[in-house]
Amino acid sequence: MDKREDNENREPKRHAQAGFTLVEMLLVIMIIGVLAAVAVVQVGGFGDTARITATHTSIKAIDTAIQTYNISTGSFPNSIEDLTSPLAGHKQGLLDKKRLNDAWGTPFQLKFSGDSYEIRSAGKDRQMGTDDDLHN
Repeated sequence: MDKREDNENREPKRHAQAGFTLVEMLLVIMIIGVLAAVAVVQVGGFGDTARITATHTSIKAIDTAIQTYNISTGSFPNSIEDLTSPLAGHKQGLLDKKRLNDAWGTPFQLKFSGDSYEIRSAGKDRQMGTDDDLHN
């Protein structure tokens, strides 16, 4: 057998082994899918933490707006919506209307009792009076 015949016999083997089989491609796709599912589950847990942090930040902003309102007018607002109305001598309110809802889209509640007040969010379950409520 001369070298030319030997090379001709090897060529098809090399071409037959080039590329991926369907099983290999499916295996790679399955592994990528599993990794993506794990990543989504891991990142998903941080959504609640971010919403809780954002809601606490909004509660602090409302608290600051109430204090500013009290200093400017000499009294507390009648409702949380009063904080969005322009004060005398100002073109805009102390809060944007977007700040009146928590990170889950539920409106904050403002309750006064004498000289103290409570700003409350319903939390993740969107129901007031449960264990996940957030407040100042």
